Amino acid sequence: MSAVMPVGAIPTVGRRLSAGWLPYILIAPTFLALVVVSLVPFLYAVYLSFHEVNFGQVGELNGFGNYMKLFGYDRFWNSLWVATKFTLIAVPIEFVLGLGGALVLNQRVWGRSVLLPLLFIPSMMAPIVVGLLWKIMLAGSWGLLSYNVLERFDLLPGQSVFASADYALYALILVDVWQWTPFVALAFFAGLQGLPVGPYRAASVDGASSFQQFTRLTLPMMTPLLAVIGLIRFIDAFKIFDSIFILTTGGPGVSTESPSILGYKMSFEQWRIGESAAMAVMVWIAFFVLCSVFYHVAKRRLKAF
Repeated sequence: MSAVMPVGAIPTVGRRLSAGWLPYILIAPTFLALVVVSLVPFLYAVYLSFHEVNFGQVGELNGFGNYMKLFGYDRFWNSLWVATKFTLIAVPIEFVLGLGGALVLNQRVWGRSVLLPLLFIPSMMAPIVVGLLWKIMLAGSWGLLSYNVLERFDLLPGQSVFASADYALYALILVDVWQWTPFVALAFFAGLQGLPVGPYRAASVDGASSFQQFTRLTLPMMTPLLAVIGLIRFIDAFKIFDSIFILTTGGPGVSTESPSILGYKMSFEQWRIGESAAMAVMVWIAFFVLCSVFYHVAKRRLKAF
């Protein structure tokens, strides 16, 4: 007579299947949301970029016609330069200030428990609120900063900084630095809190100075976090839209017109939807190439990933 196996001793086929499919079931809602919100619109933009689109009506296939028109459009190249200049100035400043602030917070300064929650405020504020706040502070000759700084030192008398083709982009950089430096500082502070204590104790015993500990211990161990935050801020700064749209709308002239602002104008003001879709695809390809190169360089040389 055969022995009876206890219930649950051998997993059933159904349990095995459910255990194998459970991870996919859990990520399915997020995956479907990404497909609907991101992938489908992107594929449709690729489709539009190869067609004639007149006032929202998709016409005949025109191959690379939209791309060729875009290559000869001076405002497209100007928008790339504006975004590049904005990114190359704003992101390094945010990194230096954020890392410095994180190092200060890591020293157990007085009032840190109160200061840390306050640092979340700029990043949590809605972009339209940030834009309106700085538009008032730098407005004409009566804004808080305009009156007390620009007017007092006779820098831009009687004129808003956002109306100056020479300084409007730098004012936008100031706004971006104000909004996102606290986020960078908090991210770096979290990374510093997670570093092991042992290497620092050994370095202190060996007589290493604070600067040597920072360059030979802190920076190498923080490299993965620095790389990830740098990539996130680079992408976010290059495709900036909300602050520019609220404060300058790309003006004066085209001095602050980023690719996102230009794409908006081409789509909803000029109805050049095919060309704007081609620009979106080109910017995506450029980002894909740059991010891939950055990933491989950071992985092989910096051991960041």
